[in-house]
Amino acid sequence: MTSIVDIHPHIISDDETRYPPAPLFGKRSEWSQERPTTVETLIAAMDAAGVDKAAVVHSSTTYGFDNRYVIEGCNKYHGRLVAVGSVDVLQPDAPERIREWVDLGLSGLRLFTGGSTKEFDPSELDDPRSFPAWELCAELGLTMCIQTGPIGLPQVTAMAKRFPGVKIILDHLGRPEVADGVPYAKAQSLWDLAPLENVYMKLTPRIFGDVKKEKASAETFFPRVVEAFGARRMAWGSNFPTSPGTLSDILATAQAGLASLSEEDRSWIFGKTAQSLYPSLAKVHI
Repeated sequence: MTSIVDIHPHIISDDETRYPPAPLFGKRSEWSQERPTTVETLIAAMDAAGVDKAAVVHSSTTYGFDNRYVIEGCNKYHGRLVAVGSVDVLQPDAPERIREWVDLGLSGLRLFTGGSTKEFDPSELDDPRSFPAWELCAELGLTMCIQTGPIGLPQVTAMAKRFPGVKIILDHLGRPEVADGVPYAKAQSLWDLAPLENVYMKLTPRIFGDVKKEKASAETFFPRVVEAFGARRMAWGSNFPTSPGTLSDILATAQAGLASLSEEDRSWIFGKTAQSLYPSLAKVHI
């Protein structure tokens, strides 16, 4: 199997003077205070788990739109880590800010429309004020990952069609309802995204937990996702340390959950898809 790549860990600095918390929506996430993980701790966890590389996602619920720590942390481990940051795409200067962060080392963007500290509000996703930022992503080849729930999938669909040149990664698979089991009719809004070839699925601990509930199972759900999207549009993300447990445990749970898939499909989900989304992760590091 190809080397393992994680596209959804987070890092938090232990130096609040240099990197002061300024959480988006004014409320800091509990996990970032209870389980903060520095870039050095992440690298140690990756080494212990056998994770070769990672696309580290900026913690909006800690730092708002200040991407300095995720970029500077990843730059310290150039070749193993790339930074995925956040910008207020509704501001007129968003393209300028994106270029500035890219010049400093940013490799991708994330739109955080809600989560543990705020209900989802997907209205910014298809707000025309964001279009210049999306146009720049297409120009620069920046992948856009989106944190939303089923409520935001119509907006994701609209943006995927408007900007077919931008690869969109849906955090946590868009949080589908799967407890009804085969044929997973309640996840229809997820299946409706399948024809959009620039939409990719991120598999995180949330979905590996959900497929153990009621009528759902890993053996019936994940082959259905592969059938709809293809493994080349699916990638694993640990959500470490937001999700509890060691990185090794989180990876083991994902590997067990995907055991019914072919080795080729798993090689894409655990590595090759990530390298297609963030090409610098495909380069050999020394």
